[in-house]
Amino acid sequence: MKIGELAKRSGLSAHTIRYYERIGLLPHADRDRSGQRDYDASILRWIEFLDRLKATGMPIRDMLRYAALREQGSGTETERGALLEKHRERVRAHILELQACLVVLDTKIAGYAGHEKRIDDHDAATPERRRKPARTRQAGAR
Repeated sequence: MKIGELAKRSGLSAHTIRYYERIGLLPHADRDRSGQRDYDASILRWIEFLDRLKATGMPIRDMLRYAALREQGSGTETERGALLEKHRERVRAHILELQACLVVLDTKIAGYAGHEKRIDDHDAATPERRRKPARTRQAGAR
């Protein structure tokens, strides 16, 4: 497939695809007779995996390391696995941090909801009428 089709199917721009190829995240594409890049459809799975690594915050240097190990082939599985396990721990820690942030947000939102309910309850209640204290007459005031 040509770079335009790969861009459309992967969601990456042609510029990003060329950049990823230049830095080593993507393998160099075969060229057709006219010199245009011709990608195999299997590259889409690799791009999807890279997108997942990027979305989970893997640094580009680690992505490049993983891509280089992948390119070397068999014999690098242990190192690739270790790299992914280390990243998984960072992702889990980040998820815990985000969950703690959600608790704070939920608490704050609930406080605002409670505030609105308190206002609504106050507005709906009929105010109590207080009687003024009866005046005491002084003896012989008439």
